Amino acid sequence: MKKIILLAFALLGGMALQAQVRAEANDNQLTKEEVRDGWKLLFDGKTTQGWRSAKAETFPKGGWEVSNGILRVLPGNGQESANGGDIVTTRTFKNFILKVDFKITPGANSGIKYFVNTDLNKGPGSAIGCEFQILDDDLHPDAKLGVKGNRKLGALYDLIPVSDDKPFNKDEFNTAVVIVQGNHVEHWLNGTKLLEYERNNQMWNALVAYSKYKDWPNFGNFTEAPILLQDHGHEVFYKNIKIKELP
Repeated sequence: MKKIILLAFALLGGMALQAQVRAEANDNQLTKEEVRDGWKLLFDGKTTQGWRSAKAETFPKGGWEVSNGILRVLPGNGQESANGGDIVTTRTFKNFILKVDFKITPGANSGIKYFVNTDLNKGPGSAIGCEFQILDDDLHPDAKLGVKGNRKLGALYDLIPVSDDKPFNKDEFNTAVVIVQGNHVEHWLNGTKLLEYERNNQMWNALVAYSKYKDWPNFGNFTEAPILLQDHGHEVFYKNIKIKELP
């Protein structure tokens, strides 16, 4: 029953999200309705308050820029976490709806991660967590790797693929949504549900065992964790980063 309620809520929310994408006039602000419904901003459009490096207690000195209401990943050499590095929220979250507006540049790669454990992978490379893939499917080679498209835009990276028939305009800002309610997770893009899955069970653990995450203990099964934005050495733009915590 809980799952049915969540799915019904998400379907209704998806319709509202589409309307909001069209109608939103003021970036990085909450509407009266959002305030009433319990939404909170994770990015104020002016500062990096609430964020830090995934591998340090302070915000990266380079690789990221806040300008004109945009949190921008600066272009680098295309390597994973080799410029400024990933950033994470200073708070952790358990059950939530996360909304992030993003825009890519040609050939770009980035990601929105959750269930992140910043104590893993202290060496080079990205912090470890479940990833809503942000990618130029047409130009970045990673889109052709993995299994059946599980590294394409909107996929649960290297784990669950999405259809190529998805609402996306690479020349504009798009809205990614991640819904987490207990062990149930959904990915949405511009008001359309791309995928859903259950974690913390035998099927999930088997899926992880056949992925690049097989050697990371308890991958994706954490109860509470920060949200991460990935530096993958390409220019990507983020704004309107909002979260609603769920019971």
